[in-house]
Amino acid sequence: MQFFANLVLIVQLLSALVIIGLVLVQHGKGADMGASFGSGASGSLFGATGSANFLSRSTAVAATLFFGCTLGLAFLSNGRASSAQAADSVLDRAAAVAPAASVAASGAAAIPGAIVAPAASAASN
Repeated sequence: MQFFANLVLIVQLLSALVIIGLVLVQHGKGADMGASFGSGASGSLFGATGSANFLSRSTAVAATLFFGCTLGLAFLSNGRASSAQAADSVLDRAAAVAPAASVAASGAAAIPGAIVAPAASAASN
């Protein structure tokens, strides 16, 4: 299962890099106006309008692949939780961790995630 998760992660990273490259290569909408005045786009590999269509479709395919890999990684990471924790929500797990009512009752400020030191009254006896 770990091999499959690593494979999906590698495909996601490669598709992200492909998306970045394809977006950087594409021309903006204002670049089409310069092509009509002979900027040399008609002599390109894909023709005057073929490159825009090819690049936009390639970007859409890479984005779909990226989105699918993201959903796959979310599904795989959710399956790693134990069956006891899978039934609980994130809020239920956070409420179980934070029963620091005794610290708040003693007058100390309750800081989420703070490590509570032993009481000083026990050491003074």
